[in-house]
Amino acid sequence: MNYAEEHSAPRIRVSVCMATFMGAKFIHEQLDSILSQLSDDDEVVIVDDASRDETVAKILAVTDPRIRLIRAETNQGYVRSFGQAVLASRGEFIFLADQDDVWTEGRVDSMLAALTTAAVVASNFDVLGGGPRPNIRKLDSADSRRHLGNLFGILIGYRAYYGCGMAFRRDILDLFSPIPGYLRESHDLWLAIVGNVSGSITHLDRSTLLRRLHEDNATPRGWRSLRVILAARVVLIRLMLEARRRSLASQR
Repeated sequence: MNYAEEHSAPRIRVSVCMATFMGAKFIHEQLDSILSQLSDDDEVVIVDDASRDETVAKILAVTDPRIRLIRAETNQGYVRSFGQAVLASRGEFIFLADQDDVWTEGRVDSMLAALTTAAVVASNFDVLGGGPRPNIRKLDSADSRRHLGNLFGILIGYRAYYGCGMAFRRDILDLFSPIPGYLRESHDLWLAIVGNVSGSITHLDRSTLLRRLHEDNATPRGWRSLRVILAARVVLIRLMLEARRRSLASQR
């Protein structure tokens, strides 16, 4: 099937988009927890970012026709890999997934219900095996419509948006994609910015996954230097302006 034929085919319900890199240790458990919640017509789109371990072999060992594997020839970073997976997806509802977590029962249904009234949904997580969460408070459903406050929280660093707990409707794909080329990390904050700037995001109080915290997590766990923090804030401001520009353009 060529590109045109593939993207003219009837859309399906849910696309789970995943970026993998050197994730052989936990990928099978993550896929099991995802596939058990999907219907026969849903899909999991995986972009492997030139892994050098057994990640691809582990994925191929899961003989499920709902899995679509795309292999990057060279390492491009997880933001570009997520962007590629999203653009290759065909579902009406696009879920983001890390390679090493576990989805809790009912995640898909609860997030789909939220997406009937909002373009973006962001949920909370618990830590796999127990233990403390990162030192940032959980999302609160009462804050869902406080878009300016949420944007300020993103800028300051106290609003806990994690891509592994997020999903969005295809009708805002043109706002999300392409991901700005200068963004090298935190595609989840870009999606949260898009949802808040467009005025259509909802927070779920419940935790929809168990997040595995370990030294290889893409999300930094330690303190950063002041220079890095300031540079990141400049990027966030640029993202907010870009989201505003795209939102206005979509209304013309």
